[in-house]
Amino acid sequence: MPELNYAGAVNAALRRCLEELPETLLYGEDVAKPGGVHGVTRRLWKDFGDRVFDTPISESAILGTAVGAAMMGRRPIVEIMWADFFLVALDQLVNQAANIRYVSQGRLTAPLTVRTQQGNSPAACAQHSQNLEAMFTHVPGLRVVVPSTPQNAYDSMVSAVYSDDPVVVFDNRTLYLGEKQQVETGGAVKPIGGGTVRRTGAAATVVTWGAMTHRVLAAADRLAEEGTEVTVLETPWLNPFDHEAVHRSVAATGGRLAVVHEANVTGGFGGEVVVRALEAGVLSGRPLRIGAADTRIPAAPRLAGALIPDTEQILTELRKFTRA
Repeated sequence: MPELNYAGAVNAALRRCLEELPETLLYGEDVAKPGGVHGVTRRLWKDFGDRVFDTPISESAILGTAVGAAMMGRRPIVEIMWADFFLVALDQLVNQAANIRYVSQGRLTAPLTVRTQQGNSPAACAQHSQNLEAMFTHVPGLRVVVPSTPQNAYDSMVSAVYSDDPVVVFDNRTLYLGEKQQVETGGAVKPIGGGTVRRTGAAATVVTWGAMTHRVLAAADRLAEEGTEVTVLETPWLNPFDHEAVHRSVAATGGRLAVVHEANVTGGFGGEVVVRALEAGVLSGRPLRIGAADTRIPAAPRLAGALIPDTEQILTELRKFTRA
């Protein structure tokens, strides 16, 4: 098992798919010769030639051609450089790709994978910091995943490319250059969906995904030092989402549920997790949602840092929640 950081794991997954599936194409802005704005697609152009290529700066063209290519038997993997830039090309993804299977009565599919990166990083500013995963989970026909670890990133990328439905993969750019970990490459393609229990405890269930997973685990470790153990359930796949796994865990932790994500609280996917648990009758009291403040993200790193949940804020909120 090679040791890879998050970016290296994504690169390895893309390489595997290009090798195994001759119908795959990889393209987007600066993904070929430059190797991607964050280096994730480095060297793939050299090894796979004209199946990996750069495009003009036009998200509508990137997604529009990808939908057509997918319908005609290709399996395109395209990159939208920043998740914020999706908003100029929603028609191609929401009205076209997501509808292909439905409007063709299953005769056509759109095996299309869209890579992007989101979240706040120093000086990213308001137009490059949004977390938009909830917007896409609202659209029937789209699969959505928000990985957190190199292994998770590798597995979900391979699963996405092999899927016959359009999949949106949201990376968090702060994870790209993280610590290297052993990553199991090759092997069977894992099914889409599901989550992972990162730690167990009886005081509450904490559901999270993406970059927040690491902050939640750090907070849970410190909470354990104080004598309070919580279960941390990471759910990278938001569509399909494993609500049953959440409900089982909440029932086993006294009916207490907390959800933590980087997206702002209002309209965040955490609300869906909470409502489904409420409808299932597994909550014993009020739930807890932790997310970014409902405001735009400033360019100043210190100001932005005050708006995004960090380990200290998560620890404080969980401490109050589990001891209420």
